Amino acid sequence: MGVELLLMVVGKLLLIICVLVGVAFFTLLKRKVLGYIQIRKGPNKVGFMGFVQPFADAIKLFSSEQTYPTMSNYYPYYMKPVFSLFLGLVVWVIFPYHTLLVSFLLGILFFFCCTSMGVYTVMGAGWSSNSSYAMLGAFRAVAQTISYEVSLALILLSLVFLVGSYNLLDFYCYQKYVWFIFVCFPLGLSWFASCLAETNCTPFDFAEGESELVSGFNVEYSAGGFALIFMAEYASILFMSMLFVVLFMGADTLGWSFFIKLGFVSFIYLWVRGTLPRFRYDKLMYLAWKFFLPLSINYLFFFGGLKLLMVYVIMF
Repeated sequence: MGVELLLMVVGKLLLIICVLVGVAFFTLLKRKVLGYIQIRKGPNKVGFMGFVQPFADAIKLFSSEQTYPTMSNYYPYYMKPVFSLFLGLVVWVIFPYHTLLVSFLLGILFFFCCTSMGVYTVMGAGWSSNSSYAMLGAFRAVAQTISYEVSLALILLSLVFLVGSYNLLDFYCYQKYVWFIFVCFPLGLSWFASCLAETNCTPFDFAEGESELVSGFNVEYSAGGFALIFMAEYASILFMSMLFVVLFMGADTLGWSFFIKLGFVSFIYLWVRGTLPRFRYDKLMYLAWKFFLPLSINYLFFFGGLKLLMVYVIMF
C-alpha cells in the first residue's frame, strides 16, 4: 500500500511538472504561430530557436515588483491567482493513465466540479480588485462560462450515454476502431467551440477584451499574479485539448500519436485566435442558448434512446 501511494504521488508530480513545462512552451508556440499568421516578428528569439524565451519571461515576471490597489480586498485579491492555477493543475489528475496509478471511475464528474469552481476565481479576482473595469470583465466571464457549461455538460452526458461510463479510459476502449469525431461530427464542433468559450479564447475572449475592458478582470494584476492567471489559462487550454483528443480522437496515451493530436488541437486554438475577430456579446449568448443547447439536447436523447434500444435487444 505504501509503495502504491508513493508511485501515485510521484506520477502526479511528474504529470504536473510536464504540464508546467508544456505551458511554458505553449507560450512560445503561441508567439511563433501568431507571428507567422500576422506576418510580424515577436519576442521569440532568445536562445536556440527561442527555447529560452519562456524561462526569460518567467524570470522577468516573477522578479518584477508586485503592486496591488490600495482599495482592494487584499487577501482574496492575492489568493485568487494561486487558486486559479491550483484548479488548472488539479484537474489534470483525471489524465487517463494506463498504469492506473489513480483509478478515476468518475473522472468526468471530477472535471465538472473543477470547471464549475473556476468561475469563482474569475469572479473573485474581479470583485477583490475593487475596479469597475475588472468587475465588468468578471460579470461577462461568469455569464459566458455559466452559459457554455450547460452545453458542455449535455455534450459530455451524450457521450457518457453512448459509452456507459464516466471513466476516460473507457473512451479509449470504445475508439479503437473508429473515432467519435466521425460518429458525431457536429457534436465535436460544438464541443470545440464551447471549449473556446470556456477557456476565454478568441473569438469569445470577452473576459479579457483589451479594446473594451482594458484587459478585463485581471486589469489590476501585475508581475507574479498576472503570470499565475495566464499560466492557469494556458493549462486549461492544454487540458481542454487533451480532453477533446480523449473524447473524440482516441486516447492511446502510450503512443506518440496522442501527443501529436494534442499538439494539433492546441495549434487550432492559436489558429482561431490569429484568424477570427471577436464576436458581439449578444451573438455569443445566441450561439450558446439557441444553437448549441438544442443540438446537445437532441444528441442526448438520440444516444439515450440508442442505449435503451441496445439494452432491449440484448435482453430479448
